Amino acid sequence: MRKKIVSPRKFVKPSYSALIEKKRDGSEFSEEEIRYIVDSVLDKEIPDSQLAALLMAVYFQGMSALETATFAEEMMLSGEMIDLTKLSRPKIDKFSTGGVGDKTSIVLAPLAAACGVVMPTINGVDEELEISTLQKLSSIKGFKKSMDLETFVEQLNKVGCAIIEQDKEIAPTDSTLYSLRQKCGSIPSLPLITASVLSRKLAAGAESLVVDVKWGNGSFIQDLEQAKQLARSITRVGRSMKRRCVALVTDMNQPLGDSVGTALEIKEAIELLKGEGPEDLKEMVLKLGMEVVRLSGVAGSTLSAKQTVQRHLKDGSALEKFKEMVGAQGGDVSMIDDPEKLPKAKHCKKLPSPKRGYVHTINAGMIARGVRMLAQRKNGTLDPAVGISEIKKVGTQMKQGEPLMMIHYNDEGNSEAALEFLKGAYRLAPKRPNTPDLVVERVA
Repeated sequence: MRKKIVSPRKFVKPSYSALIEKKRDGSEFSEEEIRYIVDSVLDKEIPDSQLAALLMAVYFQGMSALETATFAEEMMLSGEMIDLTKLSRPKIDKFSTGGVGDKTSIVLAPLAAACGVVMPTINGVDEELEISTLQKLSSIKGFKKSMDLETFVEQLNKVGCAIIEQDKEIAPTDSTLYSLRQKCGSIPSLPLITASVLSRKLAAGAESLVVDVKWGNGSFIQDLEQAKQLARSITRVGRSMKRRCVALVTDMNQPLGDSVGTALEIKEAIELLKGEGPEDLKEMVLKLGMEVVRLSGVAGSTLSAKQTVQRHLKDGSALEKFKEMVGAQGGDVSMIDDPEKLPKAKHCKKLPSPKRGYVHTINAGMIARGVRMLAQRKNGTLDPAVGISEIKKVGTQMKQGEPLMMIHYNDEGNSEAALEFLKGAYRLAPKRPNTPDLVVERVA
């Protein structure tokens, strides 16, 4: 756990009000002040009301790269630091800012392991919109989403990858701050996001980081310029912490892949691990996978990185690593060998197109909420069998009555409630729109 560092010169602790006023007026915190803030959060000494005010001051006034790096490092040191130095292979992790239909982490972790890279993935609550990666993996019978950190390291050594839920011992101050950020409306703060991401990922043992900064109606970052600024912030602060970071700014104004749900997305991930699956998802995995193998040094050139990733998808080694990971975490591997064993909904119906035309826009956020509503059980858990598939994408020409998607459901009441969201997500127009680029910008 954290060791409090004593400054060579005497540090006079300021009042929390003074710190709030200092940031409110646009001044920078010193290293000692940031350390004092993190210690106060860790020791639960600062009242929530004043901590919320401090977070809002940061939201409005921002932080310099140096402040953010210090803040990230202090949060990283506030809990356990996973030591992966005994693992000789490079350690690279991936972070994503939300997403709808995004199952790239499920594919990327075993793909990286097959390429000779260790991927220590501790999944945060901010990495998916509505349905998390671990909720998807939990549709595989027996899959355990939690383990102690010693077992986590053992699995990384043996398999090369693991995907588990946030451990309370990893960057505990970040968990406290994130919960309060949700309540006080400071989630979109770029320095707070940057410090949060880097503190958790680096505490989990990552040497370098690949970041997928999603922007659009299916992400909590809906402004493209803000997404670009976040990509620059994470890579710049990462460098100042002596870690290599690469960020891709990617479009999330429609779902990624052809399905949204839990078991349906696992099925799609398995297809991709067999070298098949939707083209947009293939492109996303290829681009992120290339960044992983380049950062790790496994591949030097762009061409070599592309060939490495494609080879491990085609030869079945990435799929075998996925089976190893699932098996190591207690999951029923036979469901991967035969995806028809995954949970299936009793009913399936189409969402018909209301008129002729081209799919002009899709609100991915509304689709995520609709699927969540479709899957929500009375006991608070999600039905793994339900979701949507065969999603028609932006630019698709539709005839009246043709299915915009197929809806898989078990509960008629949930289906009717979700239908309004799913219908409202689509806008059709007489002219074909321009197809959006999946990757908008690369920042390194």
